[in-house]
Amino acid sequence: MNNEEVVRKATDAGVLLVTFLYCDNGGVIRGKSSHIYGLANRIDSGIGLTVAMQAMSDNDDLQPIDGMGPKGEIRLVPDPNTFTLLPYAPKRAVMMADMHTLDRKPWAACPRDFLKKQIDRAGKMGLNIQAAFEPEWSLARRDGDGFAPIDESLCFSGVGMTESMAVIDDIVVALDAQGLQVEQYYPELGHGQQELTIGHADALRAADNHIVYRETVRNIARQHDLYASFAPKPFPDQSGNGCHLHISLWDEQAERNLFYDSDGRHGLSQMGYQFIGGVLAHLRGLVALTAPSVNSYRRLIPNSWSSAFVCYGPDNREAAVRIPSGYWGNEMASANLELKPSDSSANPYLALGGLISAGLDGITNNTIPSLDLEIDVDPTTLPDGELKRRGIVNLPRSLDEAVRALEEDVTLMESLGPTLSEAYLAIRRADAKLFSENDQSFEIRRHFAHIRIVGRDDQV
Repeated sequence: MNNEEVVRKATDAGVLLVTFLYCDNGGVIRGKSSHIYGLANRIDSGIGLTVAMQAMSDNDDLQPIDGMGPKGEIRLVPDPNTFTLLPYAPKRAVMMADMHTLDRKPWAACPRDFLKKQIDRAGKMGLNIQAAFEPEWSLARRDGDGFAPIDESLCFSGVGMTESMAVIDDIVVALDAQGLQVEQYYPELGHGQQELTIGHADALRAADNHIVYRETVRNIARQHDLYASFAPKPFPDQSGNGCHLHISLWDEQAERNLFYDSDGRHGLSQMGYQFIGGVLAHLRGLVALTAPSVNSYRRLIPNSWSSAFVCYGPDNREAAVRIPSGYWGNEMASANLELKPSDSSANPYLALGGLISAGLDGITNNTIPSLDLEIDVDPTTLPDGELKRRGIVNLPRSLDEAVRALEEDVTLMESLGPTLSEAYLAIRRADAKLFSENDQSFEIRRHFAHIRIVGRDDQV
């Protein structure tokens, strides 16, 4: 879609405000909006944004990062191909935005550009990446000063479907209107927990889709006087919300799935195993990108079906990398890998870009994972000695530990680059400090509604 088509579609639809959306280093979706009368110019010129926004912590506290203070500006430049009318807000539309410097070049701290670079890297290897985010989330009502799940139904139960039917149906209609193809829906194990999946897409579109998805679910839930939480562990006594990442590599024409081999173990090709090898080699640092909140590590515990160990396996939901069984009659097209230790507190561009970087490193270096790391049981059922012998180690048990592992991972740090990595590490450390200074109830509430620490003086 070109600029003129965007303006015409927005005008014909009666849109007044078009928001240029981005996702920051803390996984927060933010943006600025242009009125329809200035849209044509702002598609080209972008909207100004202080460089400090990529140094904002989870509580909007500016971190001391060189080059990201009060001086300096970038532009939010929208991608016309992402223009979307919002069915739940008829006077509004959105476009995903890239961050450009004033000399019209991609800013080194732009997460969307980071993903683009990993996609380009794969393209130079003759690879086309398909991906999908598989989010879980919780529906809740206000309950005094806190929140309560909308129901206490059982996993996949008809009762659960009935309780959430009105809001789910409106979400499905809205996603469909925005071009996101819904594949499956069911109530999950936790009270009020939902899973509604959409189809795979090219890697950049998949990450953009997840931004649209989160915004759609959140807004429609509010229209039903409900709150949708994508927090990894919104209720400490209930199952956590993951956002599993599915990925497959195809040839340049996107006609042949290069992960598929009918004669391969579990139907997976050598390239598929190389990709697994790269992911496992970098997984302890990678989770700082895919499970990047303090709340994430309430979910990444043993016996929670979220994975807590560095291992892989066929259809093993306690393995960090699952090899899903193919669909009958569609085995080639459906071959993919699923990363389990991932959730929606992540910036999808950083999470998917990091996954691609790790996997491509495995392909480049022919990193075939040891059979000792392949597991078909819950790792916690194995004796400690057996885990040690096989080299199956724990994932980080805290955000601090994950951030240290990321900082020590040369491959991921080089992929991120110094500007983006410095800001990202600082923000995640600030988040860890913020929540360490507050109790569990603060942490849980913080993921439902924005609660600011007393003492912040100014706005940016």
